[in-house]
Amino acid sequence: MIDYIGVFIFLFAVIDPIGTIPVFIAMTSRFTKKEKRKIALKATFYSAVILLFFLTAGEIILKAVEAPLSAFQIAGGIILFLFALSMIFGESKPDTELKIAGKGSEVAIFPLATPSIASPGAMLAVVLLTENADHTLWEQTQTSLVVLVVLLITLIFMLLSTQIHKVIGNAGAGIISRIMGMILASVAVTNVLGGITEYFQLSSNV
Repeated sequence: MIDYIGVFIFLFAVIDPIGTIPVFIAMTSRFTKKEKRKIALKATFYSAVILLFFLTAGEIILKAVEAPLSAFQIAGGIILFLFALSMIFGESKPDTELKIAGKGSEVAIFPLATPSIASPGAMLAVVLLTENADHTLWEQTQTSLVVLVVLLITLIFMLLSTQIHKVIGNAGAGIISRIMGMILASVAVTNVLGGITEYFQLSSNV
């Protein structure tokens, strides 16, 4: 059985539902309430498809290019760490994604589904959390359910975005995004250390 709380915190940090609120508000300001609801539902659906695809096929693709899982774990941890640093020291998630908003014709797909919700960091995270060598099919199913729960929370936040934004504002969303970055950085370092340990264990057994 997986550590539900640990996996939930990890995915909540990397998906960052709160950071999506300002992006959603900015991108849907010209739409009616009914249209906003449709956009939120579509963005959540597309995000689920993207993340579940990487959850099920990510490791298969990795094996196809003959990259050892330990190497991917180290590389993924480094990328997640850099992603976390950008959340902590760079512009906050809302600021960054509001700059690229408006370049796509379908806002539910871009920038909401990706890169706001199903970000590159989130795609890497679901692959790292469902390694076939360390997790059974049931544990991978449990992780899939946690992914869907976090996406459901993201959907609720989008539907209640106006009310939430009145309380926290862009500054509040930025602060929370940076806190999530700190959590993500610690998880990323753990992944790198775990990958290094696994690599040397395999090397010593050869």
